[in-house]
Amino acid sequence: MSEIKKFMYINRKAPYGTIYAWESLEVVLIGAAFEQDVSVAFVDDGVYQLCKGQDTTGLGIKNFSATYRALGDYDVNKLYVEKESLDARGLTLDDLMPLKYEDENDDYAEKDSIRVVSSKELAEIFDQQEVLFNF
Repeated sequence: MSEIKKFMYINRKAPYGTIYAWESLEVVLIGAAFEQDVSVAFVDDGVYQLCKGQDTTGLGIKNFSATYRALGDYDVNKLYVEKESLDARGLTLDDLMPLKYEDENDDYAEKDSIRVVSSKELAEIFDQQEVLFNF
């Protein structure tokens, strides 16, 4: 049996225009499928990946934002959004998708996956990880 490692995936890019956001989401799901301790951070333009109401019709590309709702099913429930990045873009938690998971340790109560944290708190969370992936 392999040792569980703490993996942090850091998303810094807007959801469309590059492949980074989509590739990060795929790698997160793969890591979770292999039962790793997976966390995801959204900073800079990466906060746009979690915005509600994304419409890619005019871009002619597939909208993959609904896939974020599956993260809870893969036990990926530690989604950190940097407050300073939200503030700089005029966004709040209310602008983000309501991503939830069922906490099996609390009689499957539905809980929020997104945690808005300061840059200082996020740096401390990064320090606790074993592997950091930047996208």
